[in-house]
Amino acid sequence: MLVLILGLIIFLGVHSLSIINEPFRHRLLERLGEGPFKGGFSALSAVGLVLIVWGYGLARMEPTLLYAPPAWLRHVALLLLVPVFPLLVSTYFPGRISRTVKHPMLVAVKLWAVAHLLANGMLHDVLLFGSFLAWAVIDRISLKRRSGHPVPTLPTKPANDATAVIGGLVIYVLFVMWIHQWLIGVPPVVM
Repeated sequence: MLVLILGLIIFLGVHSLSIINEPFRHRLLERLGEGPFKGGFSALSAVGLVLIVWGYGLARMEPTLLYAPPAWLRHVALLLLVPVFPLLVSTYFPGRISRTVKHPMLVAVKLWAVAHLLANGMLHDVLLFGSFLAWAVIDRISLKRRSGHPVPTLPTKPANDATAVIGGLVIYVLFVMWIHQWLIGVPPVVM
């Protein structure tokens, strides 16, 4: 469990720099330059992500049950996950969706986390998904008092919404049918 916690601290800590101290982030960016700053950010994020994946796998070998969700919540979770990939795609293909939602990636992270908390009641699940949910909520609240960072996107076009929805739903189906089993080792739908 310690590896998972360390990974969460590193990954979410790096992604919380703007939440905690926006002026420090700007000073660091100016001092290091954009390339080294983004390189360091990416390297630390990758280390955190690797530790999260490794730690989650280790924690699954010695599970601690916190709560046992009823089986029907798996269906609710699958339904909540439907908009997650379209929202993620709309982050980079701006249109009406991203304009209406304002922060589609954060909404996607919150839906992803809530869905997984509904369907999983082990300590390692609550730690992983609860941490991401808390981070996304705090980040969204903090965006009200700070300026967001520009995300590289394509130009805003009406067709981007269709791309986000169709592309996102295709990714969702691939995840449900194959990728989740391959990456995580757990089939979301038992056939």
